[in-house]
Amino acid sequence: MKNILATVLFLTMLVPAFTYAEIKIGYVQVEKVLKQAPQTAASNKKLEKEFKGRSEKLKKEIKGVQTKEKSYKKNSVTMSKVERESAVKKIQNAKLDIQRMERALREDIDLRRREEISKLQVRINKAVEAVAKKESYDLILYQSVAYANKNVDITDIIIKALGPKK
Repeated sequence: MKNILATVLFLTMLVPAFTYAEIKIGYVQVEKVLKQAPQTAASNKKLEKEFKGRSEKLKKEIKGVQTKEKSYKKNSVTMSKVERESAVKKIQNAKLDIQRMERALREDIDLRRREEISKLQVRINKAVEAVAKKESYDLILYQSVAYANKNVDITDIIIKALGPKK
């Protein structure tokens, strides 16, 4: 009776080992996909084009303030106290306006970039799911992995699945 119980216990312990040996696991480096996906380059160009006008306007404003500062430094000796104070106040106000414009531009760019990344993440998830089904993966991980062997890294496969580089 003890032999049979020991054999059953031993076989019970072996069954999970055989089951785990058959699991196919993959790992995706999301950061690498986000950097190398063809959609990333297209998205960056789209954002650059979208915000080019505002960026150029900001650069012109900065140059204008720099010109005013140079003019002030050059002419401040010949200005009256009231004119100097007025010029300094205008330059300071212009600098504040530039800081506001720059902050607003940066926030808008960040918001749009997050929107584009969100769209790309949806495509990445679909590509991961498609590769998982096609290649018969049981588990694919892509967040909070302490270590992944090169043998389970399928990042390049996912990048290819996202489409050809344009």
